[in-house]
Amino acid sequence: MQLSDFDYQLPEQLIAQQPHPERANSRLLQLVDGQLLHGVFTDLKVLLKPGDLLVLNDTRVVKARLQAFKDSGGTADILLERVLVTSMDASEVESDEALCQVRVSKPLKAGRRLLVNSAPIECLGRQGEFYHLRFPEPVFDFLQAFGEMPLPPYIKRKEKATDESSDEARYQTVFARHPGAVAAPTAGLHFSEAFLSELRQRGIDVAYVTLHVGAGTFQPVRKENLSDHVMHEEHYQIQSDAVEKIRQAKAGGGRVVAVGTTVIRTLEAAAAQGSLQPRSGATRLFITPGFEFRVVDALVTNFHLPKSTLMMLVCAFGGYEGVMAAYRAAVAEQYRFFSYGDAMFIERLSV
Repeated sequence: MQLSDFDYQLPEQLIAQQPHPERANSRLLQLVDGQLLHGVFTDLKVLLKPGDLLVLNDTRVVKARLQAFKDSGGTADILLERVLVTSMDASEVESDEALCQVRVSKPLKAGRRLLVNSAPIECLGRQGEFYHLRFPEPVFDFLQAFGEMPLPPYIKRKEKATDESSDEARYQTVFARHPGAVAAPTAGLHFSEAFLSELRQRGIDVAYVTLHVGAGTFQPVRKENLSDHVMHEEHYQIQSDAVEKIRQAKAGGGRVVAVGTTVIRTLEAAAAQGSLQPRSGATRLFITPGFEFRVVDALVTNFHLPKSTLMMLVCAFGGYEGVMAAYRAAVAEQYRFFSYGDAMFIERLSV
């Protein structure tokens, strides 16, 4: 398939600029057995059955954007891609080095410094499209002190300053634990503590995995031939307790329901060698139609950008024709799109 196959027309006014007043009050477009149904997010109480397992991504969005000045004058915009661990004994939490996107008028050379509130960040070199930077203290501590929430580029507001405190809470899932993401796993934004508790009371268990969403998730696909596209790398971890819950759900006839495309990438990457195993590492898994899913049976997801890798993943999972028809229906019914928008529930297409 070609890049143009995953395009669709989206009126700009359907791109959600603010979250819903209440997390679980969004709409839910359902693609089940090839049929489209319109509903609300709390319909999951009916769509999910006792014995099903919800798998959530517990990554935590960090204040990944910094406004800086070059040591020679001029401004620079820094966006974290991922923190680097420099030795086997180090940890992400303690590391002072990271790969970052840096927007500057002229490329940075090794040794140059960027100043944030007079604190120097040193450029150590370049790795592909990213700069290797050394911070004056652990990266996450520095970002917490001086950074801004990295809202997606399609969220454009006139009153940015008044919304920042709200975004710190709402552009974060209620179950976020492990810092490292520069974009929220947005399907998880719809879940409140109360709604998760209600699902558990109905016999629907919950497991957690971690995938730190990188800035590359917003990078456009520039190759018309999808086989020529190089997928961005993201780091993930799946623990033994999550693997055991998945095995138990499958053995009992329950479904594994991924909350978000990041969970699909984590689980399918961890199962790529055969059976699902606890794993920690990096993945460049690029899921397009024809992919053989090994773990996930159903998906809760937001609506994705035209011609994006996430659009391709969803089409692979739910079937190209069905998903494209669902998107046309969502536009016609004026659903809210992207990070702060409405959601879909999709059962995996049986081949």
